[in-house]
Amino acid sequence: MKQLDISHVLDGWPYEPGKAMVRKVKGDDGRELIQMRIDLGILQMYTSGRPDGLRPKDSDSLLDYHVQSLEDYLAEHDGDDEGFSLTSEECLALQQEAIQFHHRYICFFQLEDFENVIQDADRNLDAIELVEQYGPGDQMAWTLRQLTPQLLLMRTRAVSALSLQEKDYSQAIDDVKEGIDALVTYLTEDGNAESVDQNGELQALRQWLDEVKGSRPMTEREKLEQELDEAVAKEDYERAAEVRDALKCLAE
Repeated sequence: MKQLDISHVLDGWPYEPGKAMVRKVKGDDGRELIQMRIDLGILQMYTSGRPDGLRPKDSDSLLDYHVQSLEDYLAEHDGDDEGFSLTSEECLALQQEAIQFHHRYICFFQLEDFENVIQDADRNLDAIELVEQYGPGDQMAWTLRQLTPQLLLMRTRAVSALSLQEKDYSQAIDDVKEGIDALVTYLTEDGNAESVDQNGELQALRQWLDEVKGSRPMTEREKLEQELDEAVAKEDYERAAEVRDALKCLAE
């Protein structure tokens, strides 16, 4: 049927390979939507609640429903969670829901909406923890845990980006180092420790750390030290002596 054909939408927003194409629009119901252009069409997600706009079990998400169920169970059993569990079907549904949030936080990152990147990433980390603790077996938890490396990568990039926006370069460096430590811990505990350094997400974070360090403005001492090295390399010993004197004055 003609009214179902979205070719006019796609033609108005041509796909460009290798380019992240994300935009925000208003839906017919007035709610804000994110659209991502992909080669075969468009992904569309709500910016709040579940990305697909549904309210499973009259909750904002399945994770919210199960967390509330756990809290109710603990309240009824004096804080003892023994006996609370998730079925394989419930874990699979949580996994499918996590993939929705996975797509959305990638879009949020492209839009530089770093607060929402962190919110969705933390939400998925909570889902992984819930399935690990109350799911029926390691296989189900492992399937969901595969999202962890990119989760940690994106979350770390978002947290450090917020620090950079505040021009807090030292905090940004600490943010990235903390993310690297978390990812190394995960990879070491979850896989082959010998292949940790070959992990793509870890390599990306280490490269990001170098970029963050490079973006930090040099202190007066660092500028003089760099100038001293350049003067010595050029065998301009008169200038080198002047710079050394300037360094001594800074130390006094």
